[in-house]
Amino acid sequence: MRIFLDTANIAQIRSAAKMGVISGVTTNPSLISKEGHADYEAAVKEICSIVDGPISMEVTVEDAKGMVEDARKYAKWAPNVIIKIPCTAAGLEATSVLKKEGIGVNMTLCFSPNQGLLAALSGAAYCSPFVGRLDDVGHDGMQVVRDLVEIYRNYQMSTQVIAASIRHPLHCIAAAKAGAHIATVPYNILMQMIQHPLTDAGISRFLSDWKRLTQK
Repeated sequence: MRIFLDTANIAQIRSAAKMGVISGVTTNPSLISKEGHADYEAAVKEICSIVDGPISMEVTVEDAKGMVEDARKYAKWAPNVIIKIPCTAAGLEATSVLKKEGIGVNMTLCFSPNQGLLAALSGAAYCSPFVGRLDDVGHDGMQVVRDLVEIYRNYQMSTQVIAASIRHPLHCIAAAKAGAHIATVPYNILMQMIQHPLTDAGISRFLSDWKRLTQK
């Protein structure tokens, strides 16, 4: 399973990229706004220059024609731009058009296997079931991931499952065990995945022993 970073924070993206553990980034207008990027294009281009993998950015209109127009514009910003489009009737229509034009789509805001199946049939390169948001309302978000992985495998569909709305490190392990192709995680979750108290204790002990040895 690959790891994408779910953020628009340039410093966080640079930090994660240096570790060599992320292979893509997902963003949306809310994340862009949160980081205070006044120039959407400049921010996306900078992110694309840091990470060589897929960089998902979201359309900001609801009609199919507008989505296609936005996607065509965004796709010219960098070769690794992927267009995030919501799973709606208009979104499916736009995705089918963009597929024919060779523009990759990450179908977002998916909450059911039915939506994920339609995303694949419309030509989406990626489908993002929102695990955490489903858990929040009493559903098993990871079951949607498992169902979509099985469906895509059964029919040899090329669409990849991105486990999204990841809330804690255990979601990442569950996504990997479920067969998700990708998990997109916030920076704080990525850092939590690294940390373990026994690692910290081991480093402290090794350094203490080395210091004692060199002071003899």
